[in-house]
Amino acid sequence: MVDVGTSSVRASVVRPDATFACVHRVAIGARSAAAGFVEIDPVAIGAAALAVARAALEGAGAVDAVGITAQRASTVVWDRSSGEPVGPGIGWQDLRTVGRCLALQADGLRLAPNQSATKLAYLLDAHDPQRTRDLCFGTVDSWLAWILSASTLHVTDATNAAVTGLVLLDGSAWDPHVLDALGIPARVMPEIIDSSGVAGRALALPGAPPIAGIVGDQQGSLVGQGCLAPGQAKATFGTGAMLDCATGRSRPSFAVKGAAGTFPIIARRERGVVHWGIEAIMLAAGSCVDWLRDGLGVISDVADTDAIAASVRDAGGAMFVPALSGLGTPVWDFGARGTLVGLSASTTRAEVVRAVLEGVAHRAADLCEAAEADSGRSIERLRVDGGMSENATFVQILADAIRRPVDLAPVAEATTLGAAYLAGVATGTWSSLEEATTVASPRAVVEPRRRLDRERWLDARARSEATVPAMTAISF
Repeated sequence: MVDVGTSSVRASVVRPDATFACVHRVAIGARSAAAGFVEIDPVAIGAAALAVARAALEGAGAVDAVGITAQRASTVVWDRSSGEPVGPGIGWQDLRTVGRCLALQADGLRLAPNQSATKLAYLLDAHDPQRTRDLCFGTVDSWLAWILSASTLHVTDATNAAVTGLVLLDGSAWDPHVLDALGIPARVMPEIIDSSGVAGRALALPGAPPIAGIVGDQQGSLVGQGCLAPGQAKATFGTGAMLDCATGRSRPSFAVKGAAGTFPIIARRERGVVHWGIEAIMLAAGSCVDWLRDGLGVISDVADTDAIAASVRDAGGAMFVPALSGLGTPVWDFGARGTLVGLSASTTRAEVVRAVLEGVAHRAADLCEAAEADSGRSIERLRVDGGMSENATFVQILADAIRRPVDLAPVAEATTLGAAYLAGVATGTWSSLEEATTVASPRAVVEPRRRLDRERWLDARARSEATVPAMTAISF
């Protein structure tokens, strides 16, 4: 399985019992050319993907299938003939197209700056203003399929396509109205395929195994943690955090955004059948822990936050709102900014660190409440993965904040497991996803122990809103 996150490219071999072998990882990074800009290097990502995949195969030998999972909405444009990107890719967190989103909003077309739509238009305007070049657009999964297939596949799966802002509401095809409004030629768009099914062969890898599973990272985690039935939910805590809840084969009733600020997503598509869900989004989670290290310099390693936060009983009255790049669900305020309140002369480093972890946990409670409101279903327990799930103190605080059990995924990166299940079902390793997802159990269950001061934290959240009014004006 090949998994491209925000900070690394990983490859591993997943056995039929859902254990991992031959895991290889290469660190990657995004760069920021200016405030609000986030750029990725498609060439480096492609080279890293080939390197780790080949290393995994060298250690394991032949495999039955290749699965791909990757960060969603990050945008790459490349020349169809040469295979060379026209320039840097634009990361999903990038906000350079905020102005374009506002202008489109005035014309009745509501798109978010973290979707691919305006990022693609931006790259085309910069590198093909006359729209005469033969270019390809892809999210990172599409770029990986192109690289691994030796330039023979230009595809994306339904889960990735559905978060670009460029598809019809049912996810079946690209929306000609949006393409026309942004000046995007239909020829640059990839084919939308099933999440589970043989798309082609990985001709760039030894043995040319079939590429049989493609899925967005969050939906991959949803499958990887066995959230197949309506009401089952997971949260992945990475740079940001996403809570996804399965809702079944019927599309959620709201077209774009629910009253509580969640979005309809395609959870997966199998044999042409779409399985739906909803998603709630936290724009800053692990990045807040990085800020403690890189911005404030109060820790030397993100792993230190576990012991530091555990050294105090509570945050001593300090409250942190993780809005370093705005607030997502439920308020959707791109103009909100991080807030740290309740400090006194006796506030210690440990209390600030704990306040940051508590702030991320409170935002997770926001996401749970919103998902329940928009889905009309009760989330009885939350399944959790991602880097922050390795922090035992944070996981306990999370259980306390959401007031329900937290199931820790059998592996920290359940995205990879989901891609493996989808590819394995397509090639016969398992007969169905229901069978596949029974082979692994949570590695731990954490029960809530005490209540956090939710009311006071919500007051702090309100103070963080509309810090940059021009950004707050974005509505979609």
